[in-house]
This record gives sequence, structure tokens and C-alpha cells, in this order.
Amino acid sequence: MLPGLAVFWVILIVLLVAVVLDRGLFRPLGRVMREREAAIRSAQELAQAAAAKAREAAAEFERRTKAAQAEIYHEMDENRRLAGETRSALMAETRRDVDSQVADASARLKAQASEARAQLEKEADALGEAIVERVLDRKVS
Repeated sequence: MLPGLAVFWVILIVLLVAVVLDRGLFRPLGRVMREREAAIRSAQELAQAAAAKAREAAAEFERRTKAAQAEIYHEMDENRRLAGETRSALMAETRRDVDSQVADASARLKAQASEARAQLEKEADALGEAIVERVLDRKVS
């Protein structure tokens, strides 16, 4: 009977140790592991939400950047167009001024040439008379 009683005590101690280990170690350890898994899942969900927000923010930034670039390109084209119009207007005005100045200079040159011709004709006549007087030694008139 003694070996049966010893086996009984061993079984009882093993069961007692199993209960103590279950309540003192395995259940708290399981609870901690479940809490940790829940915390990990929560952190993963937060990370996924943050990544989604970051993707949305990046897409919004890209959209705004493209819109700003398009606006800048539009303004640059408008400025180029205005500059071209201004340049054309200035060129036309300058061309009119130059044409006017050339016409004025041409008219003055023609007047000066006519004046010079008339002066040369007078001088040629006077010189001719002087030569005739010298050659003939008398006054021609």
C-alpha cells in the first residue's frame, strides 16, 4: 500500500504544482501575451493609418505642387506674351521714329544739296567772270 500512497502523493503534488503554475505563471503569462498582441495589433493599425495619412498628404502635396507649377507656367507664358507685345510696340514706335528722322534728315540733306548747288553755281559764275576779266583784262557784264 505504501507504493500506492506515494504515487497518490506524487499525483497530488503534480496536480497542485500544475494548478499553482497555471494560476501563478501560465494565466498571467497568457494575459501578458494577449495584451502584448493587442498592443502590437493596435500599433500596427496606428502605423497603417499614419502611412495612409502620409500617402494622402504626399498626394495632396503633389497635386498642389503641380497646380502651383501650372499657375507659374501660365503666368510666365502671359508675361512672355505681354513682353512680346510690348517689344513689338516699342519696335514699331522706334521704327516710326527712325523713319521720321531719316525722312527729316533726307529732306535737310536735299535742301542743303540744293543750297550747295546754288552756292556753287553762284561761285562758278563769279569765278568764270573773274577768269574772263583776267584773261581779257576788262570787265564783262
